[in-house]
Amino acid sequence: MSATAPGDSGRSGIIGLPASLLVGGAIIAMWVLLALFADLVAPYSPIAQDVPSALQPPSLDHLLGTDNYGRDILSRIIFGARIDLQIGLFGVLFPFLIGNIIGLVAGYFGGLIDTVLMRILEVTIAFPFFVLVIAIISILGPGLISLYIALALVGWVSYARLTRSQVLILKNSDFVGAARVLGYGNGRIMLRHLLPNVISTSVVFAMTDMVLVILLGASLSYLGLGAQPPAAEWGVMIAEGQQFLSTAWWVCLFPGLAIVLLALGLSMAADGLAHVLGTKE
Repeated sequence: MSATAPGDSGRSGIIGLPASLLVGGAIIAMWVLLALFADLVAPYSPIAQDVPSALQPPSLDHLLGTDNYGRDILSRIIFGARIDLQIGLFGVLFPFLIGNIIGLVAGYFGGLIDTVLMRILEVTIAFPFFVLVIAIISILGPGLISLYIALALVGWVSYARLTRSQVLILKNSDFVGAARVLGYGNGRIMLRHLLPNVISTSVVFAMTDMVLVILLGASLSYLGLGAQPPAAEWGVMIAEGQQFLSTAWWVCLFPGLAIVLLALGLSMAADGLAHVLGTKE
């Protein structure tokens, strides 16, 4: 293993892992724990209104203040972690599965199958990603299910290209040739021999992609196409608080900081994971 220079993001932490992976993992773990135990941790209900307490600044009673309906900002951020983590997970999971399967099949078989699948890929990427997602959601109707369907239909292309490019190289390797000589079928060769050797790059990309998906989910919720009010979702919270930005800055600021903190954790974890898996020089 080559040494890394001081200050490099791949510097080993206290247990031999990159510091960025440890810090990023800790941030992600914090949000996951808050989401899982939101009912126990949050001091108030995320949707219960208390109009007389509306737009109160941060105080001992409401550490991050209240919104225009008197709802506790801290409680809504904690419960909002459930929705935003769900968006990040499912918004990446389906494209990850679809894209890797398509890339694996296209790269391994080549020929007409590869040509057809790559033409479909080229048609998909010919349209701007954000515009295509909005168009699909507009057809299906706003909501998280529509968001997941749109991302599954559009987001697979990057994973397919990554996997296909690596399979094209590895399918002519000696270990694949040896598997053919032993009489292994195409399915076993693809799943047992090729996929484990190409999946690491897609895993690292998925971590980075999760950041973009969470930001996309928050943006669409801000536009009214994602999670719908009164859901405690960070993009919804920012949209609801924008009209009070000059008088009640905390309504928008703290949900925005929550998005930044989660995105930072995912980005750092992805960078550290890239060093661990050897996908980054």
